[in-house]
Amino acid sequence: MTPAERFAGARVARLATVGGDGAPHVVAITFAIDGDRIVTAIDHKPKRTIRLKRLDNVAAEPRVSVLVDHYEEQWDRLWWVRADGHASIIQPDGPGHRDAAALLARRYPGYREHPIEGPIIEIRVTRWSEWAATEAARA
Repeated sequence: MTPAERFAGARVARLATVGGDGAPHVVAITFAIDGDRIVTAIDHKPKRTIRLKRLDNVAAEPRVSVLVDHYEEQWDRLWWVRADGHASIIQPDGPGHRDAAALLARRYPGYREHPIEGPIIEIRVTRWSEWAATEAARA
């Protein structure tokens, strides 16, 4: 299984961005993947504000990392996959928004019930990294 295939099998990921002040920021995200392209939406789920730090951070510094992992008490089954890349923001009326929203809706029923109306972050992966405790954990 390739790192991208293992990554695609995860249900949730963590997006790491860096702000203009150099401070790191990590947030759990839902996502969809298409080859070396990852998309995640600013959606209807409750948030403290609509001006999200991840959007400001991507605007200031487009280099990001996205991490998925598997943990259990049997440590020989641990693994993680990280996608490093460049992010951009697709506005709701921008080119590619409908396609990215459809990709997310195919993966998560909640996006079919509540279509994505906010911006979408698109990440073009430039490097895949992975680790597994054992070869069996990679399977």
